[in-house]
Amino acid sequence: MRIVVNGFGDPQNSYVHSMAWYKDHVYMGTSRHILALLKLFPPPDGASMDPWPVNVPDRVEDLDLRAQIWRWDPASGGFEHLHTSPDIIGRNGKEVPRDLGYRGMVVFQGRSDPEPALYVSTVSSVSRGTGARVLRSSEGLKFDPVSEPGLGNPNISTFRSLVAFDGHLYAAPAGEGKTWNTTKAPKIFRCADPLHKEWELACEPGFGDPNNTGIFELAVFDDHLYAGTFNHIEGYQVWKTPATGDAPCRWTKALGHGAYRGSLNEMAMSLCAFKDAIYVGSGIQNGGYDRWNIIGPAAGEVVRIYPDNSWDLVVGTPRQTPEGMRYPLSGMGPGFDNVFAGYKWRMGVHDGWIYLSTFDWSVFLPYATRVEGLYKDLMRGFGADHLIRMGGGFELWRSEDGIQWVPVTRNGMGNPYNYGARTFLSSPYGFLLGTANPFGPEVAVKTATGWKYIPNPDGGAEVWLGRKRRRPSEELVSEPAASTGVKG
Repeated sequence: MRIVVNGFGDPQNSYVHSMAWYKDHVYMGTSRHILALLKLFPPPDGASMDPWPVNVPDRVEDLDLRAQIWRWDPASGGFEHLHTSPDIIGRNGKEVPRDLGYRGMVVFQGRSDPEPALYVSTVSSVSRGTGARVLRSSEGLKFDPVSEPGLGNPNISTFRSLVAFDGHLYAAPAGEGKTWNTTKAPKIFRCADPLHKEWELACEPGFGDPNNTGIFELAVFDDHLYAGTFNHIEGYQVWKTPATGDAPCRWTKALGHGAYRGSLNEMAMSLCAFKDAIYVGSGIQNGGYDRWNIIGPAAGEVVRIYPDNSWDLVVGTPRQTPEGMRYPLSGMGPGFDNVFAGYKWRMGVHDGWIYLSTFDWSVFLPYATRVEGLYKDLMRGFGADHLIRMGGGFELWRSEDGIQWVPVTRNGMGNPYNYGARTFLSSPYGFLLGTANPFGPEVAVKTATGWKYIPNPDGGAEVWLGRKRRRPSEELVSEPAASTGVKG
């Protein structure tokens, strides 16, 4: 069932960017005005759209960018707005929001923590703010910084991943490069005692490879910490280290060359341990078409890596590798055969199933000024409205064995503006997903007299809860949506 609509009643909440189960509640962190920020601060050679999909003011100061943290009590069904980012004095000497988003959440007990605490990583504006931070809450009500901005580098705008492993909290800073996905010297930091801000370097920058310009994702599998990189030259790499306690990490490469697809597997976008392997979902930045590095467009793949570093191609393009010819075990090509699925964005495990969501960029077709190749042919043949009606919105797939995959939704849970499922959480009450939906409060719609911005009742992030049917098949169900901002 859908338990949150319209960004908790505020469509400026674009993403449910993080979730955690803590003290019998579900905590959710938001990021705001994603599409507006993309227009006001575009990446190099970024998306070209006319009109812009959402109404954007001329000044960033006219946007309420203060990220929020919400809490849901599954027992009562009640929601509570716990926290809004404070304002700080920014680099320009003016008040700015400290946190634009809450990207990561993890429950961790550091050496000075009397009990497990909730740690949250932030997104910051490095042009106006002072760098991303790590926050801590011991009771789930108040969130205080326990790190210096950017872990000492105020040019760090975010942490792409926050993971607890081997008695340490691990963080992967990003956002110091040309985009929020990259950094000048990609590193992983770790801390055994966040209350005392004792952060230390956990890996050699870029694992010693200058072509690694970002560390994209972290995950734990087989008593190892795995890290996936951003590499637009040769394709992503996956590295791993065993638990070492206080001794230095011992990193070895598990897979490289984008699983021998090269730069079309630019990013190891998602990592997830499932049964006897760790699964890797790939993507190309900027939604599947990296115009800055001239990569793509292409859809993402899935591979799985075993403890001995052998690997399978699960979803993707057949190809020759040093170990021989590889064919996708699922029988499906990149994007689960959807050319608009630029990312394999998130993966999670619940009740014996692995779940995988995509980012689907077809909702941008009406606004795109540059559509090329196959996508241009599809536009000519079917038209943008038909393509969106038939397949707009993210896809969610699941599998019991990692080979046979079945769809849960192929249309963003019935809302094409849900272009991605950005976060997953397995809880005692069911499987939750939070969407990425930045198409609010107003969206551009073509009318008889031209384009107009009108209120969008389907704009703003959503949260869905999947639970078992009370019947032998025990399939996950999604109940009809509510019409309010939050619903118990």
